Amino acid sequence: MEQKELAAFTNEELLQEAKKVKSTNIYDAVIIGSLIGIALYSTIRNGFGLLTFLPLVYLPIAARNRAKKQEVESLLKERDLK
Repeated sequence: MEQKELAAFTNEELLQEAKKVKSTNIYDAVIIGSLIGIALYSTIRNGFGLLTFLPLVYLPIAARNRAKKQEVESLLKERDLK
């Protein structure tokens, strides 16, 4: 399925996308917190290993989500929807 570009969204679709992005921030925070906890536990328990660097794997995904959030917010501001 092809994903539409955000600028081509209607106002209603953009508002729905803003709601999705808001919940994505909460999920990102929970996932990163959990991964850091796992990494700390693993490091304390077994020393440095593969799980120590596990949070670094998720950082590009979180960065992409943050960039999308900024784009949605700028479009909302541009269209005076927020």
